[in-house]
Formats: sequence, C-alpha cells, structure tokens
Amino acid sequence: MAKPGYGKRSAPDQSPPRKGDFGHLPARAAYLASLLDRLCENAAMDAKTIAKSQPLYGQAAVRSTLNELGVAGHLRRVRQSVPPGEGVSGTRWVVHTYWSRTARDNEWWATFLKGDVTDVQKQKKADVQEPPDAEEDPEASHAVSLAPLNSPRSDRNSGPSTAYDTLARLGLREPRLVLSANDCAALEQLAADWLARGATPEHLTHALVAGLPETVHSPRALVRRRLLDKMPPERAVVPPTPATPGPRRPLLMECTDCGVPGRPEALPGGLCRGCRGREEGGTGVSRQPARQPDPAVRFLAAQVRAGMRLPVRA
Repeated sequence: MAKPGYGKRSAPDQSPPRKGDFGHLPARAAYLASLLDRLCENAAMDAKTIAKSQPLYGQAAVRSTLNELGVAGHLRRVRQSVPPGEGVSGTRWVVHTYWSRTARDNEWWATFLKGDVTDVQKQKKADVQEPPDAEEDPEASHAVSLAPLNSPRSDRNSGPSTAYDTLARLGLREPRLVLSANDCAALEQLAADWLARGATPEHLTHALVAGLPETVHSPRALVRRRLLDKMPPERAVVPPTPATPGPRRPLLMECTDCGVPGRPEALPGGLCRGCRGREEGGTGVSRQPARQPDPAVRFLAAQVRAGMRLPVRA
C-alpha cells in the first residue's frame, strides 16, 4: 500500500472485468495490466514496488511498460493539491495513478481531470434505470398496471415486504397475536403506512404487543384496531439541503516516465515531448547517440594496460 493520499485510483464508468480485457496489448504489457487491475485502491503504483510484486520483470521493464499502458489509454499520473492541515507531515501535493480497465483517449482523460465525466456517468446510470418500454415487454407493462398505486410494492419472488414480515413475526414475539398469511396480507398496507411515517419494525411491534388483554379472541381485529388508533402522525417532508460544493482541488497531470507536470494537451499518451522523443514503440530505449571516448584517453589507457603486463623486476 502507498502512503495515505497516494497510490492507485480507479477511473469511473469502467466496463466489468472479463477475459481478454488486455488482449490488444503485447504480452508483457498485458501481464502487468492484469496485475495492476487487481490491485486495490491506494495500492502503490511505482515501478520499484510493482517489480517486487511479481517475478518476471525488473524495474526498467516495468517503467517502460507503465509508459506503454499510458500511451494505450489505461493509465495517467496526476498531482492533486492538498489544503494546509490535511495529509501527512504537511504534504501539499499528492500523486495519484488513475487506472482504467477500459482504454481511454486523450480527450476523455482531459475531460475527466476537469471534472466533467461525473455528469456524463450520472446520465448513463439514469438511462439504464429507466423502466422497460411497454411495447418491448408487454408482460412487464401488464404487471405494473395490475399493482395498485397505494399498495406496498413487495416482490413475492424476492421475499415479503418489511411491513408483511413484521406482522408475520408478531406470533414469535407474542403467541396471542399469531396471524395467518391472509391476515398479514390484509393488514400489510396499514403496517406499511406506519413505516412510511418513520416508525421502525421494532417500534411497530412494541405498539401492537404492549398491554394486551389476557385473552385475545380475534388477533386480526385487534391488530387492525391498534394499527388505526395508534397510527403515528405524518411528518412534514423537509427537502434535503443541497450540499454546497467545496472548492475543487486543482489536478495536474504529470509525465508517466519523468514526472514533469503539464496540462493534459501537452502530455498526449501521458508522456511529455522529451520522453516521447526518447521512446521507440514504448520500449524505453534511448535514441541518443553513444558518446565516443577521447583518443588521448584511449592512448593513456593502452599504456597503463601494457605496463601492467610487464614483469616486475626485483
């Protein structure tokens, strides 16, 4: 795990994990991507830690692979400012490595850092939760039309409603109030009204079993009478106070390789211009020409090696 405030962050709106998520990547990148995808939140994402956590690749290979994953759209490193008084030892900037199982392009990452992706994600969820169209699913439409508008919407396939279950459990709490299935169904709406007005199942049970007569001839009639007479008052619905969004902490992307900060448009693929020039296909091999040794140095080195081969005289 990374230090508090650092490490892995999962990007929003990812596709669920499935076989072949990273089949489009080379073998080394696909192997490490599968490893990174299984890491939990706040896990360390530096090359040294990742190299220690698996037996196949060292730090240099891991560092090059992280660059490849950034270019492929799975990874971005971001700096985030921390207000004074937060964090550890007065840290003012923390580094997050955002990970996305779904490959994203540069425009998506830039939009995400601006905070605009959340609204798109909420809209997608709202679209998914819309009820089915009556023309596409006539049986679902028919089932909805049969349900009374003022009755509790309990799904008998998944289990009884809380109101029904509370009434059914009365007999376990008080043997004089054993109700049949028909009794519970007939009284379910009254019990649901109690719960809708803020009563808890325990509160409802206590109100029904407290002060019972010595003999109860009709449990259903007595429970109905008490549900009506002791009904809690309706409470005014107070709309929730909208939370005032605090000041957004600035996010600054940094180069996956060298860590130099910059705007998203200046770091396509998560790499700065200098690192993109040194990289060839994400291998991390430097393109700078090798330095040639000075001829004078080579001459002196040859003399030293020749002197070492001469026999030592007594």
